[in-house]
Amino acid sequence: MTKLLDSKCKKCRREGAKLFLKGDRCSTPKCAIVKRNYPPGVHGPKGKKRSTEYGGQLREKQKAKRIYGLAERQFRNYYYKAIKQKGDTGQIMQQLLQLRLDNVIYQSGLAKSRAQARQMITHGLFYVNNKKVNIPSFQVKSKDEITVKPSKTQAKPFAELDKKINLEKIPSWIHLDLKNVAVKILQRPEGSDLDLSYNPRLIVEFYSK
Repeated sequence: MTKLLDSKCKKCRREGAKLFLKGDRCSTPKCAIVKRNYPPGVHGPKGKKRSTEYGGQLREKQKAKRIYGLAERQFRNYYYKAIKQKGDTGQIMQQLLQLRLDNVIYQSGLAKSRAQARQMITHGLFYVNNKKVNIPSFQVKSKDEITVKPSKTQAKPFAELDKKINLEKIPSWIHLDLKNVAVKILQRPEGSDLDLSYNPRLIVEFYSK
């Protein structure tokens, strides 16, 4: 499996936006975007480069890749899967990315970042429909139920969840049962429940050339 070793803060600075790759730190004054809101490089801040059509498409693709923590081949495969289905390719691609198990764990509030969610999944902490799943890219579906390994429900990441999680921030397509530490997928994400921080149309245009 490809390891992405680049600094998370540099990725945010390169895209000029908070990608929330470091959990709670991204919401504090220590965030790199707050302290150094310019692209990384040894020469410090520079003038803004002129954007081209190709450059705009590339930046959107790179931003989405970094948000989900995917290598190029992994990300491109979601495009190939999307074009094989009927409907809006960009929206379908977004749905496939949103329905990754690591993203669902993050969106539900059980992990502070997608990177932490991936680590928890590979350590075997989650079950999908009572079957252990240790693959972060596992695709969940409507009505699927995700539960925590029984022996780990009292572990530190899941302790006092009612004090840690703001239920209002959880997307409407995800239901979190705090008492039983369980997540249920109510439906496929659509409309405002999709990730609006990048433009999927530009990504489709990039790969369709």
